[in-house]
Amino acid sequence: MMRFRQTDNERSGLFTRRALLLGGAQAVLLSALAGRLYQLQVLDTQRFTSMAEDNRISMRLLAPARGLIFDRTGQPLAVNRNNYRAMVSSDRGRGAEMVLDRLDQIFNLGEGEKARLLRELRRSRNAQPSVVRENLNWEEVARLEFNAPDLPGVFIDLGQSRDYPEGELMSHIIGYTGRVADEDLNGRDDPLLQLSTVRFGKKGVERSLEDDLRGRAGAVQVEVNATGRVVRELDRTEGTPGANALLTIDFELQRYATERLKQRQIDIGSDHQSGAVVVLDVMTGDVIAMVSQPGFDPNMFARGISQTEWRDLLDNPERPLNNKAIGGAYPPGSTYKMVTALAALDSKTIDPWTVLPCNGFIELGDIKFHCWLKGGHGGLAVQGGLSNSCDCFFYEAARRTGVDKIAEMANRLGFGKLSELGLPGESPGIQPSRQWKQEKYNKRWEQGDSFNLGIGQGYMNATPLQLAVMTARIANGGYEVQPNMLLAKALPREELAPPAVRTKPNGPSLRLDPKHLAIIRQGMSDVVNSPAGTANQLRFDPATNKPLEPALQFGGKTGTAQVKRISERERAMGVTEAQLPWHLRSHALFVCFGPVDNPRYACAVIVEHGMAGGATAGPVGRDVLVETMRRDPSRHMERFKKTAS
Repeated sequence: MMRFRQTDNERSGLFTRRALLLGGAQAVLLSALAGRLYQLQVLDTQRFTSMAEDNRISMRLLAPARGLIFDRTGQPLAVNRNNYRAMVSSDRGRGAEMVLDRLDQIFNLGEGEKARLLRELRRSRNAQPSVVRENLNWEEVARLEFNAPDLPGVFIDLGQSRDYPEGELMSHIIGYTGRVADEDLNGRDDPLLQLSTVRFGKKGVERSLEDDLRGRAGAVQVEVNATGRVVRELDRTEGTPGANALLTIDFELQRYATERLKQRQIDIGSDHQSGAVVVLDVMTGDVIAMVSQPGFDPNMFARGISQTEWRDLLDNPERPLNNKAIGGAYPPGSTYKMVTALAALDSKTIDPWTVLPCNGFIELGDIKFHCWLKGGHGGLAVQGGLSNSCDCFFYEAARRTGVDKIAEMANRLGFGKLSELGLPGESPGIQPSRQWKQEKYNKRWEQGDSFNLGIGQGYMNATPLQLAVMTARIANGGYEVQPNMLLAKALPREELAPPAVRTKPNGPSLRLDPKHLAIIRQGMSDVVNSPAGTANQLRFDPATNKPLEPALQFGGKTGTAQVKRISERERAMGVTEAQLPWHLRSHALFVCFGPVDNPRYACAVIVEHGMAGGATAGPVGRDVLVETMRRDPSRHMERFKKTAS
């Protein structure tokens, strides 16, 4: 009996201890739970309130209005227009695959677009929405609204897209905008560039002035429901619109030059439209017109270019996406002879009265370097060499002067380097020298190379812009004006007015002898205005068939840049350039300045594979330059002020 009582007592004691331990454990757990509840509900209440607010309230960046672009008279060249667009947002892409599959059924997105949207949603900050489709029509808007209950995070937004009212006429100057790519972010930390609705300048002025045109972001605070749909807007801070830009371009002259270049190629029976025109103010360097044919419609990129359209542009042999005025590098041909002449005069290897012989060719070993005039010009000095464009004169002048002196003069006149224009896609061309050939081909410079360089052939390449710059620097008395395309920029509320008209060159002196420049200009004047000039037919006004009035007279220089050399055997067989395929024919070039007595404008023209500079490019250069001189030099702003307001 005693044993059973002892056992019961032991069991009772054990139970009591266990109850105490369990009770203690429960007390500890309850205390911990109470402490945790206190921490969550009291100590961390602000933190969790903020987290709850973050789930309910979303702060999103607002893209500002992109700055507008105008020509010098106020003609709008790039504007913004409203458009309805479908947007989608998702918290780090959760559930995005299902939503995108449903959107694919509505818009036929395709796998590429779905992959892009999914990538953007997964890397977006604060559930920032991505653009599904822009420029929605009413049928697409209605279809999206009808399916709204099955599309969490999808909504319709009123945004802005870029519009280019003049289309192809200004395509190479203005360029276009597109989605921000990784390479566009290089060196830029602007959070605005993370928005899928923001468009970044890809070419032309849109790219060169991107940081000014883009503006600064605003912000909007919205309340969203559990599916991410906006319930209401709580607060909004508008961004700062981008700056407006006033360009040096005269749109009406741009239109005239484009039509004249196109018509000239039709007149000569060409099936191709490929060439360029550049007009500069020789005092300021302002680019008054810059034409490159063919162009393209930049609105294709604004609305979203299709794969078929993109492939058509890339496969076009006339390269419509290439701005030939700044990116096309061609042998300058005889338009380069002013460089050779100035280098020879400046180095004193010849003087203004030195007569060099021309018998129709110069022999170098067993190779003949022909003059364009069979039988030759006889003996000519510098002025006559230019007006007659005598090849043999410049072969000999180049031989006496040497490549290094010619290259040094060419650099002073703007060849072989980029200008300060700032447009993307500009080519520096090729200004060959003794060192350049050694580094490029590991070969020494030969005498035949100097002959070719003297007439703008061989390794020499230049852009139409460089030819216009050379002509401007000769015409303005030897000052280093740089091409410029921006007259002014300002925020929309600020007055945007062009600077005062300059009457003196705004660049440093090139330290050229004024007497030498006067001889070169007189030689260029004789090209047009002398009966013996290679372009004397251009001295007539085509409208009246009478000589141009003195205030419109100009000087110029023709050029024909050889693409394929016709061999002696082919010459003997009667092969002519017109019989060659289009892509093997010579380029036609013409440079000019006017008025001849008081130069103000310079012009350069190239017609790709146009064969004869004087006959093909010359009439275009004359008509464009005369039209430029006829236009009122004062650039009124009334139309611009009305449009900008």
